[in-house]
Amino acid sequence: MEHRPPAAAWRFLAASDADVALLQEAGEPPADAAAKLATDAAFWRTGQHCAWRAAIVNISNSAKLKWLTTTALPDVKSGELGVSRPGTLAAAIVTPCAGEPFVAVSAYAVWERSHNLANRDFIYADASVHRLISDLSVFAGKKFGQDILVAGDLNILHGYGEYGDAYWAARYETIFSRMTALGFRFVGPQAPNGRQAEPWPAELPRSSGNVPTYHTNRQAPSTCTRQLDFVFASPRLANRVQVTALNEPDQWGPSDHCRVEIRVD
Repeated sequence: MEHRPPAAAWRFLAASDADVALLQEAGEPPADAAAKLATDAAFWRTGQHCAWRAAIVNISNSAKLKWLTTTALPDVKSGELGVSRPGTLAAAIVTPCAGEPFVAVSAYAVWERSHNLANRDFIYADASVHRLISDLSVFAGKKFGQDILVAGDLNILHGYGEYGDAYWAARYETIFSRMTALGFRFVGPQAPNGRQAEPWPAELPRSSGNVPTYHTNRQAPSTCTRQLDFVFASPRLANRVQVTALNEPDQWGPSDHCRVEIRVD
């Protein structure tokens, strides 16, 4: 939702034809948009300094939502979802008017900065993703008791490291292998369900199916190169979803991230 400023993105969302939205970096909605949408009652904060959070929003009457209560991990009680960093994860049981219910999870990986004892100053997000995966482990087992969909802005790369760096490629791969080990399948978006970068980035392997979902402030939707947004699903649900990056310049939307459309059969 690119929290700066929040009003335009919320009004864009309220006017969309989506049924349910899984949001990241969402600031509190303005009153006119909030009147058209249904959200949970959690505070619109991530930590002390960020006035935004992950959220799940009901937009239409095509599904009912029952939000799960998220609680800081040390204080979690039975029936609540413990979260390592409150505000980075939201979850709800989605019950379509026609179809079976499933759990939807919106996840956001916060950027972190290296310790002063590291050999240099840098930012990274893979540690945040691993915390999110640990939080999601409460749903996983040899068999899933409920179909689960996980989507979000993970601020990592898939299949390579920045500028071809093998060290970061290996770190990012642990995210996808760990999700696979838990039973979650990576379901996209991947080409052809979205426009691939053109011209082809030098850092991106030619075999990659990645589709850019984010542009920097020096880029535009037409010139962006990196995919930072990913969707995973439990095995049974994975066979019933189609994931598409709405990343053409004329369909991008008001954020620095494009919308990712998830169709559940």
